[in-house]
Amino acid sequence: MTRRSFLRNSAVLATGLAAVTASLKPLFEMSDFPSAAQFMQKYYKELTPDEMAKVLNRIEGEVERQYGIRPHVRDYKPLDGVEYVYCLNLTRCIGCRKCVHACVAENNQSRDPEIQYIRVLRMPHGSLDIDNAEHNYAPDKVPEKGYFYMPVQCQQCKNPPCVKVCPVHATWQETDGITVVDYNWCIGCRYCEAACPYWARRFNFAKPSIPKDRLNPEMSYLGNRPRMRGVMEKCHFCIQRTRAGRYPACVEVCPAGARKFGNILDPDSEVSYILKNKRVFIQLKEEMGTSPRFFYYFDV
Repeated sequence: MTRRSFLRNSAVLATGLAAVTASLKPLFEMSDFPSAAQFMQKYYKELTPDEMAKVLNRIEGEVERQYGIRPHVRDYKPLDGVEYVYCLNLTRCIGCRKCVHACVAENNQSRDPEIQYIRVLRMPHGSLDIDNAEHNYAPDKVPEKGYFYMPVQCQQCKNPPCVKVCPVHATWQETDGITVVDYNWCIGCRYCEAACPYWARRFNFAKPSIPKDRLNPEMSYLGNRPRMRGVMEKCHFCIQRTRAGRYPACVEVCPAGARKFGNILDPDSEVSYILKNKRVFIQLKEEMGTSPRFFYYFDV
């Protein structure tokens, strides 16, 4: 090798290394870069009970180091003989958005920027133009004369388009009807967000920020455990509550009793009664063929 060829090859190599270093720089700057254990973790459906126990223990340790609180992280499984549905009474909803903020608090959603799973749409009476509805309304008090309110969140579709487009199967539908996300398997491609016709998916462009004194320590692996930057998240019907026999946080906080939740396979459940006897007005965008498990109805 001549001196000239050596210098030329060295320059090419140095340029290549600089390009690789520049491309990796954003990863090195990430404060939540995954640990080896996180990176090597197996797919959720492939984890044995012992492996899952180790994963949950690791997550509890990570949360404790970050927030100074030891959480209780559980892997809640679907209950036998249960298919959850949601019924929302448009006659009663007053647009107060207490459901929005209860959901944020319960599910450890980022506060800065704040991520919200529920959007409450305000529309004039006689209109159902949800694409042009107002969700940033700020009156002195609600409800407002001449308007009605329609909260929209994940519809937990029987035929979810978000599941079909995920290239790595990081999101799927469970036997109780809840579509879940494994945050450790999500690659952040956002295909699911584009496929969802209900604006239900949220992407973490930044590392989620939760004040330590507002962290909910009762957590679920597929639910409200703290998420990472670069992954998708969505409403999961408060798995940490509903699979433990409780109502979702948004149901409990509603001051007007507009929200109803339960097991459609139980003929004596409140949701079964509503679907049989009330004026069920709409499954949102039912023409899309998604078959939502979220029903809107009126009292009359």
